[in-house]
Amino acid sequence: MSVHPPRPSGPPLNALRAFEAAARLGGFSRAADELCVTPGAVAQQVKALEDWAGVALFDRQAQGVVLNDMGRQVLPLATRAFDQVAAMVQELRAVASPNRLHIAALPAVAQLWLSPRLPGLRRALPDLEISVTAMEQPPNLERDPFDMTLFFGDPAEGEQIADDVILPVCAPALAGCLAEVADLARLNCLSDSAWAGDWPLWLQQAAGAEAPTLRGPVFSLYALAVQEVANGAGVLMGHRCLIERELREGRLVAPFDQPVATGKALIMQLRQPVRTPLARLAAALRESRR
Repeated sequence: MSVHPPRPSGPPLNALRAFEAAARLGGFSRAADELCVTPGAVAQQVKALEDWAGVALFDRQAQGVVLNDMGRQVLPLATRAFDQVAAMVQELRAVASPNRLHIAALPAVAQLWLSPRLPGLRRALPDLEISVTAMEQPPNLERDPFDMTLFFGDPAEGEQIADDVILPVCAPALAGCLAEVADLARLNCLSDSAWAGDWPLWLQQAAGAEAPTLRGPVFSLYALAVQEVANGAGVLMGHRCLIERELREGRLVAPFDQPVATGKALIMQLRQPVRTPLARLAAALRESRR
């Protein structure tokens, strides 16, 4: 009889991660986005876990997958386990490099709002190492290696840095062509693909039933659209907190004094607990608004 019998093998960690993400987020596609893999890879990992356990965790339906009773029973345990692992990793990172901070921001926010403030942050906080990652969706600060996020969202979701107010802007040379809202129909009206509702929202409140039909190119980078408008390419629906420098320095002007609030705000969220270096960075950013 062997005194060193082989131990039973457990399920792969990636399979457990795929199950937890899919169950928590409600589907393989959303889990794939969070884990930066394909939905097919998530499905394969979940199937591997189900095969190992000998039980189904999801019901497969024509419209997608639905967590079944067994999946709902084990999900809280899986979520708690991965939360604890994430907390350990975050603690290790904070203790090993307390002055190294990482900001995640919407690309437009990173390029237009945060970038002009970075030189001042370096002068005010010379002992801190600040990294910036531009991404389309806010990360999970409990799970992902970020200390601060800057995104547009519901003002109740975090600390409000600036109201999200929109208004048409253009180069000074074009402003004389815009005496009334109807004149917009004669010019290119640029828009951002992520904010396709900006023009309709502003026109609805500024012109109502008399809103003109607009045309113009669509950009996937808002900062590029801002630069094109400053170069005289047309009129852009400007998010005021992002183009404050261009307005202040006269590269852009607002031909209509009709700002419209979107109901959202630029929101700052901080990883908890807030340690001293992160608190100093947040205070410096608040001071930079003045």
